[in-house]
Amino acid sequence: MASMEEVLALYGQPYDARHPVICMDEQPNQLLAATRTPRPAQPGRPVTYDCEYVQHGACAVWLFVEPLSRWRTANVTAQRTAVDWARQVQAVADHPRYRQAECLTLVCNHLNGRDYPPFYLAFPPAEAHRLTQRVQPMLTP
Repeated sequence: MASMEEVLALYGQPYDARHPVICMDEQPNQLLAATRTPRPAQPGRPVTYDCEYVQHGACAVWLFVEPLSRWRTANVTAQRTAVDWARQVQAVADHPRYRQAECLTLVCNHLNGRDYPPFYLAFPPAEAHRLTQRVQPMLTP
């Protein structure tokens, strides 16, 4: 795990397309539906919603941002597992914009961040090893 000073120093470095810094976050979400029609707004009264809902499952939103190049991508999966994390990171590492990059630094928080083992859960050893050589996780404090 990195210290905050290391993360801030990384953010202060100039842009280098051969060594891009990509920030990653994942967010679990419930898929909800209202059980009653909202009451429409009236003069002096906003629209009102009933707090009762029906749950229609869950999903995970994966966000990757490269702040210095103003690039971002978001993907949604049905779940949030270590294998899902590995597949999302693989998709970013293999994105056409990073073909010429030598190594990608992946900044993610320590609660959601992973290390290399998920690559070995998700992929054959040769592919997992390739990704460990291309992606350097930096877990924030």
